[in-house]
Amino acid sequence: MKVGIYGQYYQDELEIYLYELLAELADNDAEVYFEADYLSDIKRKISFEGSYKTFKEFEDLDNSFSLFFSIGGDGTMLRSILYVRDLGIPIIGINVGRLGFLATVQKDQIKQAVRSLVEGHYEVEERSLLQIETLPYNKEVGEVNFALNEMAVSRKNTTSMITVSTWLNDEYLTSYWADGLIVSTPTGSTGYSLSCGGPVITPDTNAFVLTPIAPHNLNARPLVIPDNTVIKLTVFGRSADYLLSLDSRIATLSNETEIYIKKAPFTIKMVELKEESFLKTLRKKLLWGEDKRN
Repeated sequence: MKVGIYGQYYQDELEIYLYELLAELADNDAEVYFEADYLSDIKRKISFEGSYKTFKEFEDLDNSFSLFFSIGGDGTMLRSILYVRDLGIPIIGINVGRLGFLATVQKDQIKQAVRSLVEGHYEVEERSLLQIETLPYNKEVGEVNFALNEMAVSRKNTTSMITVSTWLNDEYLTSYWADGLIVSTPTGSTGYSLSCGGPVITPDTNAFVLTPIAPHNLNARPLVIPDNTVIKLTVFGRSADYLLSLDSRIATLSNETEIYIKKAPFTIKMVELKEESFLKTLRKKLLWGEDKRN
């Protein structure tokens, strides 16, 4: 078994759990690769024995990896896809953050989780992504032009609304007068889109959601569309620029730039242990249907 381990930074309370993870992997003859900066951060904080191979970027990995461990919260999971991309390496998240909706393995469950992985007691879910192209080409977006959760356009350097004109498969839909617009995948439906009034969509649904951010159109509502739809956006506002976010990454685009959004040609594989499920996570993490009568 060949595994990658990534975290954005080392957290002080993680020492015992990190040792536990590495011990379990060693017991199962796993070949471990650390993200180089994360390993350096660990070594600055704690006494860390053992020699491990490292990777620095996407080009350092290949599809011979069996698993990719993301240690952190949901933000770390979203960063992990920048390394994995279209290699098809299953990602499993160990939650040492707060909510941990994507990173479902709690740090005190590491030993049990590794054993479940070794014994094959897990399933792999394929999650769809958004892919973005801009006209003219924007180098800030570059080749890392995909998002697992959502793409959003929002105002910059102004408190005024922006106008987001929207087309679906070349047919004009509407112009949103708002602080911005979110285009969300089913995975991202429990994130930013949900906070702006969007619906929760199960991960296996072949759909995207358009959710306006604080719209001034009183009749503007979230819209669920098929995920084979090509979406075109143009943005205009009092400021010359606006923001485009792809999960946790941000680029600045000029007014009238055309954004084309469609389903990415690859998926991200996410590990789900047999004892976990999307519906269980809804109830546990978002208190879905919480009622004292239940």
